[in-house]
Amino acid sequence: MNYNSLTPEEKAVIVDKGTERPFTGEYYDFWEKGTYVCKRCDAPLYKSTDKFDSQCGWPSFDDEIPGAVKRQLDADGVRTEILCNNCGAHLGHVFEGEGFTDKNIRHCVNSISMNFIPEKKTEKYEKAYFAGGCFWGVEYYFQNAEGVVSTTVGYMGGDKENPTYKEVSYTNTGHAETIEVVYDPEKASYEEMAKLFFEIHDPTQVDRQGPDIGEQYRSAVFYTDDNQRKIAEKLIGILKDNGYDVATEVVEAGTFWEAEDYHQDYYEKKNGQPYCHSYQKRF
Repeated sequence: MNYNSLTPEEKAVIVDKGTERPFTGEYYDFWEKGTYVCKRCDAPLYKSTDKFDSQCGWPSFDDEIPGAVKRQLDADGVRTEILCNNCGAHLGHVFEGEGFTDKNIRHCVNSISMNFIPEKKTEKYEKAYFAGGCFWGVEYYFQNAEGVVSTTVGYMGGDKENPTYKEVSYTNTGHAETIEVVYDPEKASYEEMAKLFFEIHDPTQVDRQGPDIGEQYRSAVFYTDDNQRKIAEKLIGILKDNGYDVATEVVEAGTFWEAEDYHQDYYEKKNGQPYCHSYQKRF
């Protein structure tokens, strides 16, 4: 995964798990509306609406963006460390039972671990939805792509509300294993996202990808607007002209249902690589 460059001061906290001095951080007494993102990988972490003044000397939040933060026992064996769930950057520590807010939780975060995106600029990020076999492998390649802010695996294309992995795998929900890609269009275009999709799976296979067989493993582009549809159809036309018998569906995006936690960042957690996906240049 490509990370942002860090200064020695930032590395001391984000990588080496240090702590900035209290009351000195850029975002301690800072109350603009917007989103706090990881300084190392740009993944969204906290919303300004969840920030509060605990007078502890560091930015405090009583909630995180769902799935953005992971917890583990600190090296001191007592506190709970919090890290960016996307790249593992050290953020700070989380405390419960202090009674500062109704949620009764405090994420104590180093300012130096974050960047801030003002509310008017948060809308610049766009989303793309792709299904190309097992979503573990598709996510693996998108997580390492230029311009990608975050990825989430889930289900789309069927009728069942709030489907589980078991239901999608063994009953007729109609859903496909799908990845939601949040990307920065100033760094990468939708066409680049779609080209990568067609180059990390075999778009000629019907209702399967490698050893994984079933409707849930079908190839599909779920477009969110007419521009995405036109780009997907253009790329499919290029592939067909080059001799590929493309089976990829191009259908309008429906509700995206997030998959269970153990499916998120699967290969990153396992420190492994996909068994049924590989990169093949096709454009």
